[in-house]
Amino acid sequence: MYWRTLFTLASTYTLAIATPAAASCAQISSVGSAAAQHRARLAGYYEHKLALLNGRVYEWRDAQETPRLVLHAASHVAVGKTHGYAIDERQQALMWPLGSTSIETLLDDVVMISAGDSGLLAIRCDGSLWQRRAGETGWSRSADAAIHAWVGDGADYYIAPGGRLYARGLAHRGQYGDGRLAERPGWTAVADQASEVVGHTGHALYRRVDGAVLGTGGNRFGPLGSHGLGDKADRWGVIFEGAAAIATGSRHSLAVRPDGSLYVWGGAEGVEPRLVMQDVAHVAAGLEDSIVIDKGGRLWNWPVGRRPSASMQLPAAD
Repeated sequence: MYWRTLFTLASTYTLAIATPAAASCAQISSVGSAAAQHRARLAGYYEHKLALLNGRVYEWRDAQETPRLVLHAASHVAVGKTHGYAIDERQQALMWPLGSTSIETLLDDVVMISAGDSGLLAIRCDGSLWQRRAGETGWSRSADAAIHAWVGDGADYYIAPGGRLYARGLAHRGQYGDGRLAERPGWTAVADQASEVVGHTGHALYRRVDGAVLGTGGNRFGPLGSHGLGDKADRWGVIFEGAAAIATGSRHSLAVRPDGSLYVWGGAEGVEPRLVMQDVAHVAAGLEDSIVIDKGGRLWNWPVGRRPSASMQLPAAD
């Protein structure tokens, strides 16, 4: 295993401003372009879900309901406890209360945004990472360069150019993956060779550049497979090989291989990855359900422990 665990602290920035200067998407950097490759077509946070199909953003809670059309001309979605988020065709980050049609602009020149318990992380067109903490309205610069970022449920993560993975926030369940269980100030480097990172309730996964999926943190119900099963894993361990995309929910995790085959494990699925679907293009996870857009552009949502049986019906496009 050629990845190594790190214990260094990353630089942080604490100057908060209400409206940061434009990062100029007309001059998007190579780092910003790399971050744009991680734009999400699906998002889940507990029972709340968003999907982006043909530029349209849909919102729903239960797999049996018809998703609600929220807005047009978007390129990325994210969702938190009370609000949905999207990036529009002008590279503006937008926000709306879930279930509402009241949309406001949060930040200009954004290539991706992530939402969760601690607030928001946004990567701008110049590749810089910005944060807006829960309950605040101002933004602060958090890191000079990021190609992916994730706000988890207690711990946050970002990947710097070159693949170094950083973590911050709660550590009591082993969320940093470096053996320590005490929270540290600022960002801490915790792994190398990362290309994608996701997290949920006390656990996290990252996809290494070679396609291996590594996990750490709480594992009472199996989202990390057998790694630390029954309590927690406090160091990163390989739990799947050959992935092209990953997602994780409260008790289960998913991985898509380059051929579009989807594997799921944890919770009612058991700890061994099982093939559940083919021809998958995009994947996300809710509290205890899985969300997929297949290669034909159809939307699927089904509970853990069952098998996908029928795609969701969308409202007629206006």
